[in-house]
Amino acid sequence: MIKIKLYSLTLLLALFFSCGEDPIPKPKGFLRLDYPPAEYEDTDLNLPFTFEKNLLAERIKNIKVDSKNETFGIDLNYPTLKGTIYLTYIKVTEDNLIPLIRDSQNLTQEHTQKADVIESNLYSNKEHKVYGMFYEVGGNAASQSQFYVTDSVNHFLNGSLYFYAKPNFDSILPAADYLKKDIKHIMETLRWK
Repeated sequence: MIKIKLYSLTLLLALFFSCGEDPIPKPKGFLRLDYPPAEYEDTDLNLPFTFEKNLLAERIKNIKVDSKNETFGIDLNYPTLKGTIYLTYIKVTEDNLIPLIRDSQNLTQEHTQKADVIESNLYSNKEHKVYGMFYEVGGNAASQSQFYVTDSVNHFLNGSLYFYAKPNFDSILPAADYLKKDIKHIMETLRWK
């Protein structure tokens, strides 16, 4: 009899404490990526131009030189963002400026298969003779931002942003926005020698 009373009391207590409010499902969580405010430093790399780079980028190690054609390639690696801004400088000659611009524009247009939208913004800095175009590529394209600048006489610089991760626009958007600002800063601080 005591066992039945003890069992009944346990069952009654379990029912009393188990009753409560209906469970509410938790809202979906979103990944929050905060990057430090950009801090810039001057670069003077014995190249035909200078610019300011973000301190978040690794020291510039990869400078590829083709002295015959006066071509330089520079990689700005951002390991924490898993991305790289590739810069290519080419000396302008009498007959290569139009093909260089056309090649840069075609490189951007190659992303139309995966891109949702490609926005272009004209850039002009008459004081320092830097003219060009900035492209923002939306969607699951391989490159989220591209640009080219020139002085129309001696210098041409092309740049592209690539991530070393599968392009998924939603997941790389914060990093792409951060690096887009860095690309614009490179364009704004570019000085020809």
